[in-house]
Amino acid sequence: MTTQLPLGLRWPRRQRFEHFHAGANAAALAAVQALAVQPGAPWVYLSGAAGSGKSHLLMAACHVAHEAGRTVQYLPLKTVHEHFMALRGVAGSQLIALDDIDVIAGERDAEHALFDLYNRARAEGTALIFTAQAVPAQLNLGLPDLRSRLGACTQFTLKPLEDGERREVLKQQAALRGIELDEGVLDWLFARYARDLGALLDLLDRLDQASLAAQRRITIPFLRTFLREAG
Repeated sequence: MTTQLPLGLRWPRRQRFEHFHAGANAAALAAVQALAVQPGAPWVYLSGAAGSGKSHLLMAACHVAHEAGRTVQYLPLKTVHEHFMALRGVAGSQLIALDDIDVIAGERDAEHALFDLYNRARAEGTALIFTAQAVPAQLNLGLPDLRSRLGACTQFTLKPLEDGERREVLKQQAALRGIELDEGVLDWLFARYARDLGALLDLLDRLDQASLAAQRRITIPFLRTFLREAG
């Protein structure tokens, strides 16, 4: 079954459309935005590597759909232990977001449950959006009909932002907080820290708080000390 959490936790504030930096993924963003609010919009299947923004777009779609008065469910299959039971328990919503469906590949009962959910959603007019690391044709699914159904969705492979694009986003977000990140600090950071944009923005939030508390600018020595103490 899906876990019912307070809306603020289910749809984190940063995981919104306005915080998604599309880069080469503008068409995917537009398709997900349409699916969130337009009944009858094409279903969407997003593939891409970890950190490419798949979950971000799913949560943003759920938030916008909820704000528009639609009933929504978000199912992160990677964190669910009983995939079959979870998929059987999803029903009765106008938008259902299924994250990391590749984890059920090879699970016969779970594949059949997803196949049944797909057909039920089509019959009931429910909107579905899927994510996985690979496109449907490359998933190791034992149920050919499920692969065919997933392949009928509008598909996008998300491309992570290039380093230069991530640097610009980080500088812009820092400027909004009144923080100046010089090129030397960015060079040092990008050479030593995860380049996933979400992780970098989370780090920026923590650095903002730490620099305010210490009344210090964010320099390389400050950054080095902060990361060492943060573990």
